[in-house]
Amino acid sequence: MNRLIKPFLFSFIMICGVDEAGRGPVIGPMVVAGVQVESEDVLKDLNIRDSKKCTPKRRDRLVKSIKEKAEGYETVVIKAEDIDSLRKTMTLNEIELNAFAAVMKKLRSDVYYVDSADVDEKRFGNALGEKLGFKAEIVSAHKADDTYIIVGAASILAKTTRDMEVRRIAEELESALGLPLGSGYPADPVTQRFLKTWIERFGSLPPETRRSWKTVKRFLREDKTLSLDDF
Repeated sequence: MNRLIKPFLFSFIMICGVDEAGRGPVIGPMVVAGVQVESEDVLKDLNIRDSKKCTPKRRDRLVKSIKEKAEGYETVVIKAEDIDSLRKTMTLNEIELNAFAAVMKKLRSDVYYVDSADVDEKRFGNALGEKLGFKAEIVSAHKADDTYIIVGAASILAKTTRDMEVRRIAEELESALGLPLGSGYPADPVTQRFLKTWIERFGSLPPETRRSWKTVKRFLREDKTLSLDDF
């Protein structure tokens, strides 16, 4: 059947999954992604799992298939400097809430499945509903990427987008320092070494660093030649 005439013959319910990647890293952006389909059945044969459980190669293969099968998809990339600026007036949960709502508005759907950023799943869903400006069912749950295929698909899109951004950042910064960047997460010893060495050598923070993160502030306190006021 011609897809162009389907809306005139049937009434379809659009569903959308939304998830994020990069909430906690000290380097690089946070990415929120949404994937929209008419039915999760179109994704079942892909054997989608949460992006954290897939290898990078498998994620890259899956994201191509997801984009082909989806009715629509969107990503919002929030750079490190924007996160720092926004955190002056709002919490990280609020930043994520606004990004989720932006993606959901672009992918207008009847039902949304979202990975809750709030400890209170219902509160997060209600807050999203208030921001939408139109009626829709919102299913907000912790670890929704494990429970719902559509959120797992959004998780993979978010993760692959962030990975691409981190690779770009690494290419720009590693050549200047001669050290690997690592994952960008504060608990990663490779990333910790990169940050400390950069501060010691250049007397500044590397680009794409979240200056409001505790890890950064600790490293700056440890460097006797620098003051937090310098940043």
